[in-house]
Amino acid sequence: MKQRTLLLLAMSGVRVQNAALLEAGLTLPGFVERSRVIASLPSLGLLTLAAWTPENWHIEYREVDDLDDHNFDDFDFDLVAISSLSARVLDAYTIADALRARGVTVVIGGLHASALPQEAALHADAVVCGEGESVWPQLLRDFENHQLQPLYSSFDSSHKKFRLCDSRTPRFDLLDIAKYNRLTLQTTRGCPLDCEFCGASRLISSYKKKPLENIRREIKLILSIWPRPFLELADDNTFADKRWARELAQLLSEYSIPWFTETDISVADDDELLRLLAQSNCAQLLIGFESSTRSSLQSIDGRNWKRDRHAKYLDDIAKIQSYGIAVNGCFILGFDADDVGVFDRTREFVSQSDLSDVQITVLTPFPGTALQHRLKHENRLLKSVYWNQCTLFDVTFQPAQMSAQLLESEFGNLMHDIYADEAVARRKSRFRECVRARRGLTPSQK
Repeated sequence: MKQRTLLLLAMSGVRVQNAALLEAGLTLPGFVERSRVIASLPSLGLLTLAAWTPENWHIEYREVDDLDDHNFDDFDFDLVAISSLSARVLDAYTIADALRARGVTVVIGGLHASALPQEAALHADAVVCGEGESVWPQLLRDFENHQLQPLYSSFDSSHKKFRLCDSRTPRFDLLDIAKYNRLTLQTTRGCPLDCEFCGASRLISSYKKKPLENIRREIKLILSIWPRPFLELADDNTFADKRWARELAQLLSEYSIPWFTETDISVADDDELLRLLAQSNCAQLLIGFESSTRSSLQSIDGRNWKRDRHAKYLDDIAKIQSYGIAVNGCFILGFDADDVGVFDRTREFVSQSDLSDVQITVLTPFPGTALQHRLKHENRLLKSVYWNQCTLFDVTFQPAQMSAQLLESEFGNLMHDIYADEAVARRKSRFRECVRARRGLTPSQK
């Protein structure tokens, strides 16, 4: 069988477009620290596709942070597969156009391409939509037979729905481990909630859970190449299914690995799960509170589930952290119910809550989301193409109760206060308290 060469190219990093915000807010140490963590995560999607690539393909994995730092003249590959989020997709198109001009075959996939396949097709020989595992083997066969099609979509009814029980272990061996401070591990895909703004994997997959034996296999592989890893679960809502979540926590308890994940606030309802999470060395949970104001949560999800949880937010945070599990609270500014007072209300809530970490973002209408469709229908998008501003920190639409300029400036002020040295030090102290509490659990609690 003929030997082929494949380059997996990940577009990494975030480029905030607003210069004033970048200078005044995003240079703050507390924010930069988390930004570097996010930027250093490898592309789990591309590493997963590598696991579905036949042995006659020689595979290389690379990441592009800054176009100016890369010379693409050495891209002598039969096939280049590019994965990009919206914020970097224009850079991805630039690379793809240059490679195709030299006769290189280019495939583009990821969340943005899945939302806008016709746009991506202008810059690629083939576009992958949805879950790549279900279409990648066919794409490679077609390429080898000189029958490459312009679109490969897992949404097509002719393709069997992919099941996580059939998952393969990502090719972590392709990475230079020294470059990373943590690795990603996916245990669930999608989310049962239907938040209007959500631009994550629920756009390409219904909610499903990976079998524990598959997760165990991935952990063992990670440990074989990195004896003391830190794991970040690449999930949208890890603990939506509480019974399965307890089994996952028990599995993770078998390994002395610190880890981090995202979930919703209902984790506070399950004391047994919290106990198991503390036992499993869970370092922190990122939880989307979305807003400090109940009215701002109206209609962001179909059942108003998050709005109805708002009254218990402070009690739930205290309960989770009492188990020694730090909470990183996420807040979005710019909802239709947000007036200028929302910034002070957010400051007050963060102070009252004693959160161990905080993340604030600007409401962002990612392509393909219900939010984008609504704002486009209401003629409130500031540009028709704003992909490089899908950073979570740039304003891309006309807010309902303030000007775009006011949202931008007040967000910058809030960013400065949230990530000021004193505030960051206070939260780090709270985080250390959570770690000490977790380590101090009695044998009966464990």
